[in-house]
Amino acid sequence: MKKYLYSRFVTAIAAVVCGAVRGNAGMRIILLTMSCFFVIACVSCLRQQAPATGQGAEKDSLSLASFPGKSPKADALQEHLRLKADSAGVYCRSRGFSERYCILVNFNIHSGKKRFFVWDFEKDTVLYASLCAHGTGRESTPKKPVYSNDPGSYCSSLGRYKTGVSSYSRYGIHIHYKLHGLDPTNNNAFKRIIVLHSHSPMPDREIYPLYLPLGYSLGCPVISDPVMRKVDTLLKESKKPVLLWIYDEPVIYIHTE
Repeated sequence: MKKYLYSRFVTAIAAVVCGAVRGNAGMRIILLTMSCFFVIACVSCLRQQAPATGQGAEKDSLSLASFPGKSPKADALQEHLRLKADSAGVYCRSRGFSERYCILVNFNIHSGKKRFFVWDFEKDTVLYASLCAHGTGRESTPKKPVYSNDPGSYCSSLGRYKTGVSSYSRYGIHIHYKLHGLDPTNNNAFKRIIVLHSHSPMPDREIYPLYLPLGYSLGCPVISDPVMRKVDTLLKESKKPVLLWIYDEPVIYIHTE
């Protein structure tokens, strides 16, 4: 389309030149006026075709978290998250956590895909989703994390966490949230300074089949800046602590014809 517009533009200019050389004064005025209108039309059309950028584009990318109906595999993931959220909801109601939102992180999902999910209990669906880095410790690889609760291990820890107060972070949007481990597998989280934060090099879109590189995390769940801004707002507005649950479970996809 752009090449077509450019060719028409060149043709119009050539017509103006020819008219200026061979035509009379009236013809030159008519051709110049037509050329001006055509240039305005070209600019308007090209602007309409330009890709979205900035805040509008960011909003569109975040809305992809509402993926039900996109494919059978996406529906399987949605159902998997719904079942996990049901269990999280029971825990939240019994422990005084937020009954509006929870955060689910499934490290069994390929690291090049979104695996950090903010679940909305009221809407019964994913609100936001992000890529999420796992720890680098022990013999962790980009493909598979090794889990540990030991201080100094630089590993991710499975289990449920209570989101605590926010503080300054050197990374990402410069905000992090303290995490308090609630299970034997992660009860050293606060001592290990395991926090929820973002990291600016983290892509906002899926990079599958590529894996996230090791080094983004020393055990913390690390997400993209755009989603962290949304999560920061959500956590600030929540009157109760929000549950964050890191787990490693396969998403069962049953293929049917």
